[in-house]
Order: sequence, then structure tokens, then C-alpha cells
Amino acid sequence: MREFFRGMGFLFRGFGWWRRRPGAMALGLVPAAIVAVVLGGALTALGFFLPQLTTAATPFAEGWVPFWRDFLRFGFGAAVFGGALFIAIVSFTALTLVVGEPFYERIWRTVERDLGGPVPDEGSPFWRSVVDGVSLIGRGILVALLAALVGFIPVVGTVLGFITGVLLTGWLLGDELSSRSFAARGMTADVRRGLLRRHRGRALGFGVATQLFFLIPFGAVVVMPAAVAGSTALSRSMLEDGIPRRAGG
Repeated sequence: MREFFRGMGFLFRGFGWWRRRPGAMALGLVPAAIVAVVLGGALTALGFFLPQLTTAATPFAEGWVPFWRDFLRFGFGAAVFGGALFIAIVSFTALTLVVGEPFYERIWRTVERDLGGPVPDEGSPFWRSVVDGVSLIGRGILVALLAALVGFIPVVGTVLGFITGVLLTGWLLGDELSSRSFAARGMTADVRRGLLRRHRGRALGFGVATQLFFLIPFGAVVVMPAAVAGSTALSRSMLEDGIPRRAGG
């Protein structure tokens, strides 16, 4: 648990760059706000039509006792909306990083300079950011489906589904947000993920803390620049502990 809470601390450390580099951090709000408005509108529309959706999806419950019918539909609606919310969270990160690539590159390079040592200059092409974003969204959808399925477990399903979604999505966020700093050093995805697995608790703590902020209204917009800054510091801390050797290397 010590490593988990240490990872969470890197997110709060990221907020410290608002004091050091307010200009660069403020620019990071722009793409986050644009994507948040689009995804927020989609979630609002889903919430508006959710009662009709749950009724249409459970016609077999019409003749049930009202308590059990409403209980089933509430659980189904919670699972659907929870799944959509997790998809939106992961999609938000992917879309925002693609849309705001120039802004966030400036943030992580600024953090690299502030932390000392050489700043990596092996840039990642735009198409690679797009591919990574699509991959993140795809993995996020799988996580959302799993969380929705867990949500169907009687009585405890909603809570377990939420916890499952938070943990798995947190891991995806930790992976994706730290990838820029690693990729700039020429590290392949396999090497990067091997390093993350070595520091699983730290990466998970950072990702879960970020994801919980994303659940707060407008929290995703506010936290995104800090998450980019914090993930850069997180990456550096892992690198300082040693880089795993490549297979056969």
C-alpha cells in the first residue's frame, strides 16, 4: 500500500506545477475543456433517455412485483450509465491527449527540465498518438463491459462493478499518461509496460487518483494538466529505480 499511496502523491505533486509554470499549465485546460463539453453532452443525453432505455431492455419485468421490477431496472440503468461513464473517462484521456498533443508536450518537457538532467528529444509522431488513443479507447470499452457485467451480480454488483472499473481504468490511465515520457526515450511498449509492472502499486495509485478526480464534475478539465505533469514525475521516479533489460539484450 505504501507504493500505492506514493503513486497517488505524484498526482498532487503535479498540481505544484501550477505555481511553477502557470502559463504552460493553463494552456492544458483548453483541449480538456473542449473534449469535456462534447463527452458531457453525450452523457447528459444518455441520462435523459436512460429510463426509456431500461424499460425497453427489460420488458419481461413488466409483470413483476413493483419493488423487484424497479430494483432490476435501477441496477441495469446503473450498470449502463456506469459503463458509459468509464468509457467517457478513458475516451476523455485519449481524445484530450490527441487534441492537445502540442500543449501537453510543452508541459511534460517543462517538467523534465525542472526535474533536471537531459530532456529526451526523440519525439513521438502524431499518428502514433492517434494509434495509442484508439487503443486506449478500445481497452477502456472492454473494461466498461466487464464492469457492467459485474454490476449484474445481485445486491453487491453495483459496488463491485464500480470498484472494478476504477481499478482497471486507473491502470489504463497510469499506462497512457506515462507513455509520452517513456516513448521520448525510445522505449518500446513492451519495455514500458514491463517497467510499469515492476512498479505496479505506484502506477495504479497514480491512475486511480486521477480517475477519481475525473469522476468529479469538471474535475477532468482541472486535473488534466496536473496529471500530465504528475505522470512525468512518476515516469522519472520509475526510471531512477532502473530500467528493465530487453529480452536478449
